[in-house]
Amino acid sequence: MATYESVIKITGAVGDLVFYTLNGKNVVRKKSGFNKAAFKKNPSYEKVRQNSSEFGHCSKIGKIIRKSLELYIKESGDPLLYQKFAKVMTAIKDLDIISERGKRTVENGLKTEEGRKLLRAFQLGTIHTVSDCIRSQNQVLYKNKGCTTDEGIVLTLRLDSESYTIETHEEIISWSQQQEKSFKKYFSEDDFLLYFVVLKNEKDEITHMGFV
Repeated sequence: MATYESVIKITGAVGDLVFYTLNGKNVVRKKSGFNKAAFKKNPSYEKVRQNSSEFGHCSKIGKIIRKSLELYIKESGDPLLYQKFAKVMTAIKDLDIISERGKRTVENGLKTEEGRKLLRAFQLGTIHTVSDCIRSQNQVLYKNKGCTTDEGIVLTLRLDSESYTIETHEEIISWSQQQEKSFKKYFSEDDFLLYFVVLKNEKDEITHMGFV
């Protein structure tokens, strides 16, 4: 952007230059290379459009998941959690081999074993991942060897990736001397569900949390 002096006042575009007034001064700048109409229709922008659509999807899914767990994940104290979670959402989305490029989803990525592994391995700040302590199978939590935690919370998340909404149910569990503990089943067989577990010590401090 530059200012100019001229007897003739110019407003509008002339070639690659745009003339206008800003704060009482005559200003000239080069035209932006971005063309909104071309972005929407030009075939050369197709890959960019696909990436943009999928990026927006991953951001929205990541946001609603984080929002539903806000009470707990704020304890992680990680200022970069948003970026890290968005990155793992993108990696999971990339595992969707069902949908065409530009329409791949996190949900389809999570239907793969590799996608579920990525989610289970995601660490929230410095708090240990819950998979270090327990594993889940068929609505039952199993303690790993050496896990001494007796109290926990299981959050069942019903994810609707089309409307970008989440419904949750929370259940408090206690193992006592048991090595395994079943938890309730909510929603229907057709719903897409995620399970998030929080473990606490006798001081009510979170020691582990994450997806199972």
